Amino acid sequence: RAMKGTTVETMKGWSADERTVKLREWTQALFNLRLQKATGQLENPMKIRQLRRDIARLKTAERQAR
Repeated sequence: RAMKGTTVETMKGWSADERTVKLREWTQALFNLRLQKATGQLENPMKIRQLRRDIARLKTAERQAR
């Protein structure tokens, strides 16, 4: 799950492997949330937005860490 309030600065402190694992984890979670939305089982649609933003922050941290 995405951690609420995880900043780009925090993510830059993670190792490259940690960032890769988190990205894969969060991308899979996003897929599952979209699947739930399509089948009408999603309780909180804001989770999708939150996760998309966390993924964007993670990608930003990845670029800045290089």
